[in-house]
Parts: sequence; C-alpha cells; structure tokens
Amino acid sequence: MLGPIGNGLEFVVRGGSAPFLLGLRWAKLAVERQASETASLGLPSPRHTLALASKVALDEIFLATEFVSATLVSLRDRGRLAQEMGQALDLFEQRGWLDDPAAYHLTPWPPTWTQMDNAGSLGIAYRHMRFESEYEPHAGEPGRDRWLGYRPNQTAHAWLLEHAGEPRPWLVCIPGYRMGHPRVDFTGFRARWLHETLGLNVAIPVLPLHGPRRVGRRGGDGFLSGDFVDTVHAQAQAVWDVRRLIAWLKKEGAPAVGVHGVSLGGHTTVLVASLEHDLDCVIAGIPAIDFLRLATALVPSFVMNGAQRLGFAMEPLETLLRVISPLAFPPSVPRERRYLYAGLADRLASPDHARDLWHHWEKPRVAWYEGTHVSFLWESAVETLLHEALHTCGLLEAKQQTA
Repeated sequence: MLGPIGNGLEFVVRGGSAPFLLGLRWAKLAVERQASETASLGLPSPRHTLALASKVALDEIFLATEFVSATLVSLRDRGRLAQEMGQALDLFEQRGWLDDPAAYHLTPWPPTWTQMDNAGSLGIAYRHMRFESEYEPHAGEPGRDRWLGYRPNQTAHAWLLEHAGEPRPWLVCIPGYRMGHPRVDFTGFRARWLHETLGLNVAIPVLPLHGPRRVGRRGGDGFLSGDFVDTVHAQAQAVWDVRRLIAWLKKEGAPAVGVHGVSLGGHTTVLVASLEHDLDCVIAGIPAIDFLRLATALVPSFVMNGAQRLGFAMEPLETLLRVISPLAFPPSVPRERRYLYAGLADRLASPDHARDLWHHWEKPRVAWYEGTHVSFLWESAVETLLHEALHTCGLLEAKQQTA
C-alpha cells in the first residue's frame, strides 16, 4: 500500500548502504518463504537471485519506515470506534448496501467550478487542477460530521499533463498510499514516458487525505489508521472524485479515457471499473484489494490480537468494508479491456491479492514479474503490458489519429 517513492526512498538514499545491507541479510530467507507461498497459490515461484533479494530488501525497508512512523488511532477512541462500526453495520443492512454494495455509491456529476494553475516538476510542465469534491457521506451515516469537518480534504486536486491541439486520449493514473505530490506521482507513473513518448494526456488525481488534502502530519494519515468508518468514507470519496474527474474529461471532449492505478490506487481502479461501464482501458497494478487481509498480514500479531480483545472482531470489520471491497462488485468494463500486473515477491500487497482479482476479473491478461511492490518502476514486463494494453484498447491509435 505504500507509495513506491514517497515513503522510504530518501531514507535509503541518504542513509547510506547500512539499512539496505541489513535488509539484504535476511531478504534471502524472505525470498525462499515467498517462493513457497506463491507455489501454494498456484503461481510461478520467483527464482532465488541476488537481484530479487535486493528488491525484497527495499520492500522491507520501506515497510519498516512505515511501521516506525505510522499514525494510528488512539486507544482513547475505542469506544467511539466500536459504536460507530455497530451503527454503520445496522444502517448498511437496513438500506440493503451489504447485498448491493454498488447502491452505496451515488453517481457524481462533472465539477461546475475548476481552478487551473500552471506549474512544473522534474522538468515536466503541468496544470494543477482544483475543484470542490462535493462528496458527502449518506445522511445518518456514523462519522459524517467528523468527515465533513476535514476541510482541506473537501477540495479535490489533480495534476494534468495535456497536449495542445486536437483532443487526445486521457490516462487517469490513480496513486498509491502516501503519494499525492507531483514529484512522487510523476516518478511513480513514469509520466514523462506516458505523456511525451506515447503522446497521451495524463491526469493524476490526489486521493483523499493525501498531499494538499492531508489533515494529519503526513499525507495519508487517517486513511488506513484503524478508524475503519473513516476508511470507508475515504475510499468512497476516492471513487467519487475519480469518477467526477472522468466525467469532466469526457465533458471537455476526451476521445477515450483509460484508468491505471497502483497499490491503493489499484483498489480504487477496480471499484471505478465496476461503476463506470464505458472506460476504454483499465489497468490494476500491484493491487491491494483487501484492506483487512492487508492489515492481518502486515500489522504485528500482538496489535491485531489486542484489537480483537477490544471488541474489533474480523468478521464485522470484513462486513463493514464490503461496500468498498473490489471483490464484492462485478466488473462493468469488458474483460478484453482489463489488465493486471503484480510482483511474485511483493512484500506489501502479496500476490494473493492480485491472484484473487485475476479470478474475479475472469482471468484477463496479467503480467507476473519476478519483483516486488517497489520494483514495478523498472520492470520490463510492466512496461510491455502497459504498452500492450494502451495499444490493444485503442488509446494509442486514437492518439495517432488526432496527432
């Protein structure tokens, strides 16, 4: 779930080789364990190489920095959390949203007001787009007033890289956890390659509570902090904002729109592809599709055991998250427009997330690469799949026709 650049890379670069070597010492054992796990999933087993051990070490270092610096909900709030979760479950059941999660998500309209500012980062010129999100939790939902009180989060932001002249296809790139800054997002999505080499227009929305929308010490604080009612609102708003951005692009004359998300953005991408039937291409990269499974795998067991002793049982939490669970929604975009890539040694969003999505998506084109969560940035298999998806779905051909 971590952003591939925004959390931990500077720690490694500026901290010298010691953290990396420390991670590398036991990365070999992690690779061996991962090979056994992927084999049990019916996936190819990654080879035991120094290159792969290095990639695993980077994943583990990034994960360690998140554990050290993460902001979690206070134990003082446990009474409120339990009460809100119970109220939400009752409300979701009464309104039929647990049986029909899609009904929980309203269809947004294009923003009527936008602000555009010219800017640049990493030598890339872009427009900084702002518009009012206008997302609101449903009337009567627990935590509604608190959520609406996060004032910076009520303004949506996006980075737009657009070619002058005739309209070109847009690729909406949805960032991962802790991303949300141009420098990080442009690197994580190889924006220069997409925009200048392939000739696409690129739109990168900022997720709720991230970047300029943050309400905590760091971007992302509050999204996955243990307050699961806020997590539902955060992801529901992420889907709403992305759909509003897509509606605006189409209103402005976009000849085609594709969506590509990574990590947490992969989770959002799958939900968007379940609610928007006329997307031209959907690519889920290193997706984390189950928040509770992610927490169980990554959070120390004593923390999870403590949460259960405080009354936060896994089954009610899983039910609560159903309204934002990608596996609870049938895909709306045709199978031939769905694409997926994932690392066989991913230490953050483990391969079982992508495998389950692959089955749920009716086994579309998938690229399994011998790498990790972070290494997707330089994996040739990822670049090949992206180019294939954009070509097969017609975005590159549409670009050539309008160029």
